[in-house]
Order: sequence, then C-alpha cells, then structure tokens
Amino acid sequence: MMNAQEMPSYLGRMPVRKFRSWLRCIEGCSPTYPLDSALYRCPICGGLLEVRHDLEALRQRSPQEWMKLFDDRYKRTVWPYGSGVWGKKEWVAPEVDDDNVVSLDEGGTNLFWAERYGRELGLDDLWVKMCGNSHTGSFKDLGMTVLVSVVNQMIRQGTRPIRAVVCASTGDTSASLAAYCAVAGIPAVVLLPNNKVSTAQMVQPLANGATVLALDTDFDGCMAIVQRLAEEPGIYLANSVNPLRLEGQKTISIEIVQQFDWEVPDWVIIPGGNLGNVSALGEGFLMMYELGLITRLPRIAVAQAAAANPLYLSYLRGFEGGLQPVVAGPTLATAIRIGNPVSYPRAVRILKRFDGVVEQATEDELSQAAARADLAGLFCDPHTGVALAVLEKLVARGTIQPGQRVIVISTANGLKFPEFKIRYHEGTLPGVRPLLANRPIELPAEYDAVRRAIFG
Repeated sequence: MMNAQEMPSYLGRMPVRKFRSWLRCIEGCSPTYPLDSALYRCPICGGLLEVRHDLEALRQRSPQEWMKLFDDRYKRTVWPYGSGVWGKKEWVAPEVDDDNVVSLDEGGTNLFWAERYGRELGLDDLWVKMCGNSHTGSFKDLGMTVLVSVVNQMIRQGTRPIRAVVCASTGDTSASLAAYCAVAGIPAVVLLPNNKVSTAQMVQPLANGATVLALDTDFDGCMAIVQRLAEEPGIYLANSVNPLRLEGQKTISIEIVQQFDWEVPDWVIIPGGNLGNVSALGEGFLMMYELGLITRLPRIAVAQAAAANPLYLSYLRGFEGGLQPVVAGPTLATAIRIGNPVSYPRAVRILKRFDGVVEQATEDELSQAAARADLAGLFCDPHTGVALAVLEKLVARGTIQPGQRVIVISTANGLKFPEFKIRYHEGTLPGVRPLLANRPIELPAEYDAVRRAIFG
C-alpha cells in the first residue's frame, strides 16, 4: 500500500490554503472551537455543535477537480484515501494526520438495484444503499472512524489525556466503537439497555474487548448516564451528539452521488432514531451543493417506527412546540427505539431545507416490507424494513412518483438480526401476520418424496 508521499502529483498540484475545520454552535453563537476540544454542546447556550469547513479554501479546487480527485482515490490503495470516508478527507477532518487515522476500509458499499421489488411498487429506479456491508455491519463505522481518529491524534500528540471513550447504544454504535478502539488500543466503555439488543449486537463489543455495561433501562436512560459520564476527566463521548460522528456519516451522500456519476437522486429514505444520520445525510448534500459539485438537492424522507416516533409526531404539528419526547415502546427496530433524540434540532433544520417528510411504520408493516424485499434478493434488517414500509406508503399516496430515482438507506446488515428473520418465518412475532412465511419441508431421505415435493 502506498503512503501519502507516493500519491499521484496532481493531488496536490494546486496552490491552496491549508484546509481547516472547526466546531461552532448551530444556534449561531460566535465563538469557534478546535475539533479536539472535547466539547459536545455550546458552552454559551447549550445548543448542539457542528463541524464547519473553510469553504473558500476548498473552492480553490474546481468542482471537476474535486470529482476527479474523489474518483481516483475511490477504493484504491493509497493510505488512508481508499476508504470511502478518508477519500474525502479534506471535506471531513483535514487536520488529522494520515498516520493517526484509524480506518477499517469503511464506506465503498454497494448500491443494490432493487429491480424486482421496485417493479412491484411501480418504480423502475429504486436502489438500496447497503451501508451494512461494512466492517462491523452498520453505517456507524462511517462516523466512528473519524471520531476515533481524532481521539487517537489527541492521545499521540498529548493534547489531552483520554482514559476511555464511552457511548450509549442500541447495539450498532457499541459494535463500531469497540472495533475501532480495539484497532487503536484505546479503552472503550459501552452502555446498553439490558435485553433490548440482539445477541449478535451484544457479542460484538464483548469480542472486541470493550467494557460492556447492560443497564436495566432503555436507550434514553443509558444516554442520560453517558452524558454525565462525559463530564468526568479523561472520558470522551462517542454518541452522535458529538458532531465528529456526523462528519464521517455525511460521506454517504457524497458516495451515493459519486456512484451515479455525480447525478443527484430524487428521493432518499432513511430510518431515524437519534437522528444524527438524517442530519449527516443532509450535510453531505449541502456541502456538494455549496461547492458546485451538484446543482440541486434531493428530497429526504425520515422513517420512524410507530412505537418510537417523536419526530413523526412533531412533523404532524409542523414542528411547532419543538421536541416532545415519548417513552419508546417495544419495536423490532431496536436501533431506532429512541424517544428523546439528541439530534432533533439538526434533523428539523435539514428536513426544512430539503422539503422533507416524516412517516412511520407499524411492526406488521415493517415486517411485511422486509419480507417482500427479501424475496427480491435482499436480506433486510428491521430498520431497513421501516424505511421500505415508508417507501411503500409514499408511493401508494403518490408522494413518490414513477420515474423518480429513489435511494433507501439500509443502515445495518440483516445478519445481525437473525431472530427477526427466524421468528417471522416461524410466525412467532407478536402482532405480525407472516403473509410471506417460508418454512422448510421436512421429508424422509427418499427420491420419490423429494420428487413429489418439487413437482407435485
């Protein structure tokens, strides 16, 4: 693998200002802060922080040069630029030294042309972005590589002492944090709601050596404790309230457009829980728009489980009155079982900018949608099932039109949720009618019996 000094000469041929990024308050408070400040909220007003970039420096390269640069790096072998995230390093975390990057070749996930499934819905241009085809099996790797790389640089440069990186999780965040910290040799602590994550999700951070605390509460309860922990000296917070996570996740948008030869889709549908992913999705499109790589924005639809739907309820009110948290009920879509999403203000801002919509899906709706898509070659986790069920609703009411290009974000690998698949086909999911259940046919080991089963 080549190092940065062996990169093709054109990558640095233009005289450019040093690329910079910093933290600032989304509410407009004037101070800015370095990325390694270990701040998660504005010290003045308590609002969320965001990462901003020196766009004037970035504009010294033309849109065509940025597109060529990103295309030439994509899935190549120059460290760390072959990563789907770090191939856009100047737009993500330009001040992280290459030697401090902690990467597991995240990103670069395929777009699945859901031709058969889309045809059933009357759509010819339906695609599923398979973010679960990643190292730990979820899109969380995209953000975690940035956060852990910044922490790694803090430790190596002695900027601040870090005893451990902590997160609250419904499963996928904990797996990602544990894996990246294990690579870098950084202690990780994860708080999970006891008996509310899948076995596969629980074993991932255990296998990677994290300290796993299973608490008798839900995600929101874990999150409340983690935010208090982050006030302790040497404890660094890894949840999406930390804007560094969103910087990696925004590359989903850039990669989708890149994979379509820099054409923008008409719709993107994404499951929403803590709502950091929604915010990141929009920020990626906005950065391309501001730097001239694209000339229009897609519409965004956020899909929530009906059992955990505070954003949907707020949308019905026209977002008047702000967030009104709910007690999230049981749902198969455990990763988005969140009643008090920390990134709500960011998500609302993005939805308004993108003429966005919010819809919900019941347990039966998400299960049936996942099963229908599976029959066309997918293997959907329940959260993707939520997004697909919302897709079906939006198509049925005419919000999404035939001929439009639609991208559904699949946030995790279906193999992380085997119980969901098994119980659907066994018919044992509460409140779900297994309309498409498929069970093995048990037969004696006799040719005639096999022939009868096949030919009738």
